[in-house]
Amino acid sequence: MTADAVGGVWTYALDLAEGLAARGWRTTLAVLGPAPGMSQRLQARQVPGLDLHLTSLPLDWLAENPGELKRTAAAVARLCRETGAEVAQLNTPSLAALAAFPVPVVSVCHSCLATWWATMRDSPLPPDFLWRTTLLRQGYAASSALVAPTRAFAAATATVHDLAEQPTAVWNGRRPLAWTGSTSQVDSVLTLGRLWDEGKNVAVLDRAAGRLRWPVQAAGATEGPNGAHIALRHIHSLGRLDETEVTVLLAQRPVLASLARYEPFGLAVLEAAQAGCALVLSDIPTFRELWDGAAVFVPPDDEAAVALALDRMMADRAERDRLGDAARERARRYSTAAMSNAMLALYDSLPQPIGPVTMEATVP
Repeated sequence: MTADAVGGVWTYALDLAEGLAARGWRTTLAVLGPAPGMSQRLQARQVPGLDLHLTSLPLDWLAENPGELKRTAAAVARLCRETGAEVAQLNTPSLAALAAFPVPVVSVCHSCLATWWATMRDSPLPPDFLWRTTLLRQGYAASSALVAPTRAFAAATATVHDLAEQPTAVWNGRRPLAWTGSTSQVDSVLTLGRLWDEGKNVAVLDRAAGRLRWPVQAAGATEGPNGAHIALRHIHSLGRLDETEVTVLLAQRPVLASLARYEPFGLAVLEAAQAGCALVLSDIPTFRELWDGAAVFVPPDDEAAVALALDRMMADRAERDRLGDAARERARRYSTAAMSNAMLALYDSLPQPIGPVTMEATVP
């Protein structure tokens, strides 16, 4: 299985590997892109049956040209042969088109530049996105099966990439963060994730924070490996936290706010829900699918409406507790057991590998 240490795919991969291990499977995790930090490596060591393989090879969205990705694909295919793998799960689907994999390939559509662009921009894809999108579509065509983390994102992927069939929707699962200490509820708002990613829409939350009398905190990186950056004026940045630090933070049950405009799933929201945090979320199809009836929804680009919703939530402890309980109950649907069982059922249904696919190197 491929993964990266930059975003939520790392967490997804470790949780899935742990779930598969409980069902008798071993996983070789080929890490692409920047190397995982020490706390991430310690996380990986705690997963039974997991062999961590650091490739030092570029991620699809950080590669400078197709040749770099072709070398990455060849290395991953070779690793499949060397380890005797039965299935290759590519969380970087474009690799499926660039090498001959000896086993069936499951490609997981966690996110992509084309769907991000379709959500965030009203203009044609820029040249640097075109070749990456072409390779991604080739990877989809070369895969034995496609998976998406929500029905909403499966539909978006099929539409943007003109797929004959939608990817199979398998909801992500998350192992609940373990906190055994006692904490009291804090009166603050929290957001988590890649703060630098424009799709997370943190800039609107930052402006809304300027209207609030309650403190707003943000955990996550403000600078991305691609050079993206966000400067926070009203939100207090906590920096990038490890799992233990996030666990302590969520145990205090702040109100969790995510105003994402582009969000295929949202693992940080799930973690907060598991901790019993009340949720204030952008009204987008993904969040409606997962959290309808268990969260307050707001228009993602209306800072006044966001501030009003957060202010009302903070001022009404009973409603905040009710929504926190509703979020925790809803989160039970999104377990690692359910995710692992669904993926194993998919593995069992796989046909033989399709092989590399050659297509025109242009995008309509």
